[in-house]
Amino acid sequence: MSYNDELMRYQDDAEDRYDDYQGMDGGYDEEDDFETGIDGLEDGYDDEYIDEYEDDGYVDEYDEDMYDDYSRTSIQTIDPNDRTLTVVVKNDSDENATAVIFGGNRDIAQPQGVTVDVEESSHKEVKEESKSNPFKIVGMKLSVSNALQFDNVLKMVHRTASGSNTTRVWQPRNSASPQNFSQNMIDSEAFSFNVSGQSAINFTINAKTTAVFTFTIKARANMGNLLEGRNIAELSRTPRTTGLPQIDLKRSKRPTALGLRPRRRGRRPIPVSGRRRRKRPTSRLRRR
Repeated sequence: MSYNDELMRYQDDAEDRYDDYQGMDGGYDEEDDFETGIDGLEDGYDDEYIDEYEDDGYVDEYDEDMYDDYSRTSIQTIDPNDRTLTVVVKNDSDENATAVIFGGNRDIAQPQGVTVDVEESSHKEVKEESKSNPFKIVGMKLSVSNALQFDNVLKMVHRTASGSNTTRVWQPRNSASPQNFSQNMIDSEAFSFNVSGQSAINFTINAKTTAVFTFTIKARANMGNLLEGRNIAELSRTPRTTGLPQIDLKRSKRPTALGLRPRRRGRRPIPVSGRRRRKRPTSRLRRR
């Protein structure tokens, strides 16, 4: 037998073994195109391989009902009508005085002639609730009977029982603008304050002056959720209202409080059933 005949015999045997290959579970049923090697061309295994998970029981994205994100399935939502605190501070005396808002742990008495009321409930109720259910304020409107009240800074105090005392200062004048229609009101979306039994807002209120604070609650802890096995965190998902339609209509970004990122739909394959397709090997065998 000549050398060429023996070589062709091995070639034919290879075609019988690997031509029209079918896997154990009925895999590939295409011709392997060995015969194209007669013209010196490579066989059909060199065609571009596209790995499609969908054909083998893989899904291309998360099922929205089964794989929803943490912020939606676990953290509770605050009712938009249950996130406002209207705090009215009045000084009926003839002298300036220091008023205290919140500060449930210390419960400091107000100076003579100064009253602090909460329109939705009472100041005492808010202070007691903040001890067990702290909340986060993001955004504030402040209306005053005398614009000179804006010159008095707000001191946000955080005091612990062990003696630590931290004070931050917020200046209302930074939120005042000559473009406002009312010079006796400011609206600060950047105002942020964590309210608990350890925290309080101290400020000087001028004589014969009334100051009305409208606080917006962005997030809070509700210990009652533990009784139902739910997350104690509650988050407001409705944008804070500014009163300016052109701004309120534009706001559509989801909140990112509590360290949560905006929800993103992932596109990662999740195996459901079946076996992932194996890439067919590339043959470089040529026939002479």
